[in-house]
Amino acid sequence: MQFIDRAKIEVVAGKGGDGLVAFRREKYVPAGGPAGGNGGGGGSVLLEAAENLQTLLDFQYERRFKADDGQRGGPNNCTGATGRDRVVQVPCGTMVYDAETEELLGDLVEPGQQLCVAQGGKGGLGNKHFLSNRNRAPEYALPGLPGEERFLLLELKLLAEVGIIGLPNAGKSTLISALSAARPKIADYPFTTLIPNLGVVRKPSGDGTVFADIPGLIEGAHEGVGLGYDFLRHIERTRLLLHLIDAAAEDPIADYRTIQSELAAYGRGLQERPQIIALNKLDAADPEQVEIVKQELTQLTSHPIFEISAVTRLGLDALLQTIWQMLEG
Repeated sequence: MQFIDRAKIEVVAGKGGDGLVAFRREKYVPAGGPAGGNGGGGGSVLLEAAENLQTLLDFQYERRFKADDGQRGGPNNCTGATGRDRVVQVPCGTMVYDAETEELLGDLVEPGQQLCVAQGGKGGLGNKHFLSNRNRAPEYALPGLPGEERFLLLELKLLAEVGIIGLPNAGKSTLISALSAARPKIADYPFTTLIPNLGVVRKPSGDGTVFADIPGLIEGAHEGVGLGYDFLRHIERTRLLLHLIDAAAEDPIADYRTIQSELAAYGRGLQERPQIIALNKLDAADPEQVEIVKQELTQLTSHPIFEISAVTRLGLDALLQTIWQMLEG
């Protein structure tokens, strides 16, 4: 499945129905008077958060969404039918912006949550509405008003409590596959992960927690270098960051500094987000080198530091226990 996290769409609400000019013409009812009904209101366009959607891919193929128009008023003071609303489903975590003003219109987080993005036009008044002592037989009615039209920018930010970050080949995809039922593509070359991968990790209580494997960041990611910039926004909603470092790398400390500087440069409070540091690939690293790296990291950060191997599952139980404690704290 292709992962699309941005889309531009057009929404058009329905036009209100026109009011009707009509008069009562019944036997034995002299001077029946005006009887034209009001037009029905136009349908509105609403966005609705849906659990079964994970991407904005559908909006690459359909970009214009229109609600039904209201019906014209009828005789005998009958109001025209109201146009049907158009309900458009989007993934949970979709932020909705006005494309022209860039104003944030809403943030659809909870399943079933709705946002009206284009209000239907009001129906026109029939000639019955204009009856007065001065005008006993009005011969005019009002047209329905047009519905709202606007262009929207949709931006998806994944809803995950734990975001797994690190340089390419730090072992993020391997870790999420070891912790959950997710089966991302894994290979020994940079940028294996081209889209965020989500996995549900079960707590001892049985509740599920969503982990997100964010595509690898590199130096300059906040300026658009590499793949990471496109996915940094997905970390914004996470409550906890799990920073994975390849303990067998040439310079793990430099790798740590690279990621931390990118978080700080991106801003939006990411650097202040609670973190756990995990030295991964113990199965391939020199134990003495790992100990040296751990001591240097202790001098650089107060975040908890773990030694793990996602391949052999070494240290994962202790890591998860701390994650649950920090999420509950």
